[in-house]
Amino acid sequence: MDFRLTGLESPLFATLHHLMDVPEEAEKSASAPTRTYVRDARAMAATPADVKELPGSYAFVVDMPGLGSGDIKVQVEDDNVLVISGERRREEEKEGAKYLRMERRVGKFMRKFVLPENANTEAVSAVCRDGVLTVTVEKLPPPEPKKPKTIEVKIA
Repeated sequence: MDFRLTGLESPLFATLHHLMDVPEEAEKSASAPTRTYVRDARAMAATPADVKELPGSYAFVVDMPGLGSGDIKVQVEDDNVLVISGERRREEEKEGAKYLRMERRVGKFMRKFVLPENANTEAVSAVCRDGVLTVTVEKLPPPEPKKPKTIEVKIA
C-alpha cells in the first residue's frame, strides 16, 4: 500500500512503507523447495519399485544392478515407514579409457513406503539376488475375535 496516496508523507510512514514492502525475490524464495527436498524427490523419482501383497507378507521389489550389500540400506523409521536407500558410485576410470556415452545413473537413491497397520516391523528381511532387491515385511496375525463375556444372572 502506498501511504503517499492517503496524504501521509511523513518520514515515519515512508519507513513503515519500506519495511512492509517485500521484494518479489524474497517472496519466491520463501515458497521455493529446499535443496534437501529437491534432492530427495529426485532420488525417489529415479527409484522405481513394485509392491506386492502376499497372503502372509508384503514384498517390495527394487532393481539394484551392480550394487553390493554395503551400498544398500534398508530401515524402518517411525515404526511404520520402510526406507530403502543407498548410493551407486561411478566406476574408477582406467588410464587411457574415456566414456563415449554414459547412460547409467549414478548417485543417491531412496524410496519410502508407509507400511499398513498389520505389518510386523520386527520381521523384515532383505535379499539382493541378481541385481534385484526384495524386502519382505511379514504380516501380523489377525487379531482373535473377542469372545462374548457371559455374565451370570443371580436371582435375589
